Amino acid sequence: MCEKSSDRNQDRTTSLLTIPNILCFIRLIGSPALLGIAWHQDQMLFLWTFLGLFLTDWFDGKLAILLNQKSVYGARLDSYADVSLYASVLLGIGWLKWEIIQQEVVWIALGVSSYFLTCTVGLIKYGRIPSYHTRAAKICWMLAGLAIVSLLMNWPIWLSRLVIIGIIYTNLETVTMTIVLPEWTNDLRTLAAAFRMKRKMDAENETEFHSE
Repeated sequence: MCEKSSDRNQDRTTSLLTIPNILCFIRLIGSPALLGIAWHQDQMLFLWTFLGLFLTDWFDGKLAILLNQKSVYGARLDSYADVSLYASVLLGIGWLKWEIIQQEVVWIALGVSSYFLTCTVGLIKYGRIPSYHTRAAKICWMLAGLAIVSLLMNWPIWLSRLVIIGIIYTNLETVTMTIVLPEWTNDLRTLAAAFRMKRKMDAENETEFHSE
């Protein structure tokens, strides 16, 4: 489905060099550095570098709202930066904590597969990855950061498993939202909001149909 004209206009009128977008670029470009750090088996440098990049994910959203610099482009860039960060972290932890990864491979596979499902459904329906930034996703990403710290610090493994369950729930919510919504939309907080938007779109389409 084609992008809405309002989305295209918003991308044209919003500068790419906003502070939130710069933070996203830092996360997008800086995340692969984690692989080099993991290769050299420097676990503490890996941890602190991850935390620094992770904080950019927290600050970019807050600053986008505070500075009124939200944009469709920024939402998509944020999603790509998140993929870069967590893909690099997953591979890096694989080098640093290979024995634990082998033990938890089923849990990790479930979490990763649920994310790829959201991407696949979005690409099939809209031609691009969903970027709803739901409330559940925000909580889940914070917990995911905690789980990564717990792995690196050798804390109990059950915490990571609980986070993966949350990730699966969040991704299934995203899949459902994509199925429900006829057009790509960013920044929807909940599945209930998606249903409300769907009803609104249906009502507008019905009104247009009867007016012709």
